[in-house]
Amino acid sequence: MSLPDSVVLLLNVSGAFRAFGLYFYPRPRNGTYNQLKALSILPAVLHSMILDLHMLPFLVMIVDALLLVDNGTLASSFHGGILKVRDFQHSDYLTRSYIDGFLSIILSEVMPMLSDPSLKYLPYPSVPFSDGYIRQWPNKRTTTSPIWLSTDLRDGNQALVNPMSNATKLELFRLLVRIGFKQIEVAYPAAGDNEFQFVRDLIENNEIPDDVAIQIITPARPDLITKSIASLAGVKHGIIHLYNAVSPVFREVVFRNTKEQTIDLTINAVKLVKKLTEEETARSGARFTLNYCLETFSQTEPEFAVELGNRVLMEWGKASPEDKVYFNLAATVECAPSNHYADMVEYFNNNINQRSSVLLSIHPHNDRGTGVAATELALLAGGDRVEGCLLGNGERTGNVDLITLALNLYSQGVSPGLDFSNLPEIVQVVCRCNESAVPVRYPYAGTLVFSAFAGTHQDAIKKGLDSQAARWEKVDRTGEGIKYWAMPYIPIDPKDIGYGYENLIRVSSQSGKAGTAYVIKQTLQLDLPRRMQVSFYGVVQSECENSGKEMSTALITNAFKQKYCLSSKPIGRLHLQSLNITPLSPLSESSSLESDGTSTPPEQGTNLIRFEGHISVDGRIRKIMGDGKGVLSALLDGLRSDLELEINIGEIVYQHLEGDSTKAVTYLEVSTPGSPASKSGVGSVWGVGISSDSATSQCRAIISGINGLVGDRRFPRPKMVFTPRRDQSAQRSESWLRDFTFRAGHSVLQTPEHERSELIAASPI
Repeated sequence: MSLPDSVVLLLNVSGAFRAFGLYFYPRPRNGTYNQLKALSILPAVLHSMILDLHMLPFLVMIVDALLLVDNGTLASSFHGGILKVRDFQHSDYLTRSYIDGFLSIILSEVMPMLSDPSLKYLPYPSVPFSDGYIRQWPNKRTTTSPIWLSTDLRDGNQALVNPMSNATKLELFRLLVRIGFKQIEVAYPAAGDNEFQFVRDLIENNEIPDDVAIQIITPARPDLITKSIASLAGVKHGIIHLYNAVSPVFREVVFRNTKEQTIDLTINAVKLVKKLTEEETARSGARFTLNYCLETFSQTEPEFAVELGNRVLMEWGKASPEDKVYFNLAATVECAPSNHYADMVEYFNNNINQRSSVLLSIHPHNDRGTGVAATELALLAGGDRVEGCLLGNGERTGNVDLITLALNLYSQGVSPGLDFSNLPEIVQVVCRCNESAVPVRYPYAGTLVFSAFAGTHQDAIKKGLDSQAARWEKVDRTGEGIKYWAMPYIPIDPKDIGYGYENLIRVSSQSGKAGTAYVIKQTLQLDLPRRMQVSFYGVVQSECENSGKEMSTALITNAFKQKYCLSSKPIGRLHLQSLNITPLSPLSESSSLESDGTSTPPEQGTNLIRFEGHISVDGRIRKIMGDGKGVLSALLDGLRSDLELEINIGEIVYQHLEGDSTKAVTYLEVSTPGSPASKSGVGSVWGVGISSDSATSQCRAIISGINGLVGDRRFPRPKMVFTPRRDQSAQRSESWLRDFTFRAGHSVLQTPEHERSELIAASPI
């Protein structure tokens, strides 16, 4: 039977089995067929289900799995059974592993997402601003940091699978103090003895600095209020977080209260808090602040929230600019866009009485994933304080993350008043205390947030770093301007929060030349020419594709050293052992061998010089001699004569080692007459030479390039053959290069000891 791939079938219960041509070979296990129950489920699953023919095998599986019912529960009641679909072009055998994986699909089909969700979910209501009102928050900018309250020890702790012990809470409390928090919510004292005792330990053991206020939370119940305030006996400054849920769904469904009953409950609780705190103040001199939380504020009628707030102010009766009442405007559940929360805060801010004696505290959650945005907009709308947790710990999707908020401010030039200079250590402590992990892409705290894998990103970052280094150097030199941060893809300097630059560039098969060049510059202080970057990246990309993995900094550095023969031990078929450069005319001067920092090849000079050197070729030392107008020409002349090598030199770049002006670096591109240099740099062959002497640097670069060029080419027999000879009566030399016997009768060329040690140890650094 041949059917077009695009055919779509509308399946229903009556026709399903006829269409499938199903053969089933079950091995039952703990289950029986109950077709009556199955038939009650099948219509919900198959009604109006439209599937492409490619999905028919899976639909067969779903139908049969639905027939396997035990006690009304869907179950695949056969083990290792095989479903066989025949007569279809894309037939397949489906084992139990497929069925187990699709049981979730079966269940979801019983209650699918609605095509019209408005039949089930109501949109958020508009905030009742007066006609013609112009919102103020969209035109504002945050220029100062808010008051920060950490609720890690309370709201964060109650959301943990394994709540923290008091010893762990103390460790985290001390960390919060070191970071700079001046208000810390520490416990729910009425919830249990451990919570109560933790507050007592902080007070009695003098753990609370004089400039830090601790906050405790209590529901609006008299017995719990009494116990909670008792835990604060002797405190210097305590904040009473009094809360009750006030939104319609809680008033009408959970508590079955009217608005008036909700107001009465709140006012009675405020009266008790006022009475008990005044008694404790008279007894110990403690200072107390009322923080009334309109729980579920984000789902409460704005007018009722203001009415309730004004009644609280009236009952408290002693709010002043010096002793403010806090109103916690809690987005207990984030159920609308961030701008709506900002509107609600602005409405409350505009209509609450005694605004100068009120502090608005913002308490967002992250149910919609926009907790940070909601907080930032709410601060523009009038918020004064932010309540949250480090790394966004908290119920469900968590409280707003205080680290992200603080560093967002910092990146805009606003000091948050919190110290995250050692963020990696802070993350480690928080994760250990919470028994949690941070996603690698988590803002600021994740291990990959300052890493770039894509080649275009790496190129932009490398150029940005180079440009910024030059700009900052000018500021240091002239004393004018500031060292502002302006970097592609990296909004904040990683060093400010305890990270380095070594993780900025991560090299994979998706990376480009800039990434590998950056790594080499950081590790070997070598600033590769652009065409050489292209060439070397080909090596790295090949390794990445072969392994399918990222190449670490160490692997890239080692690959570079191997490719360009930069090692204290001989690498490659050719290895320069010693050299001597002498002028062939009285006008020649050794100074002509030094690089002038340009890309002009030195062989363009007019004075002849002679190169004499010892080069190891396939483990045998040969004496090479050649003449030319410059070091490179003379060496190439010798290699042409002795090894019959015809080498062309393309681009040449001279530099000094980054951070060490005493080391000369030569990069040069080499090719043979039969293989001209690549125009793009792809596949080109390069050499690198490093030495305190410019001439030696050039010679090492030639040898390095030739090693990458010659492959397994056979060289002619040497014109001069010599081997080391041990003199039994002589003292052992530091170098194996001592004296030689020449077949052609040439005299021995002696290399000064300090030159030999440098040439043999041809290390790049």
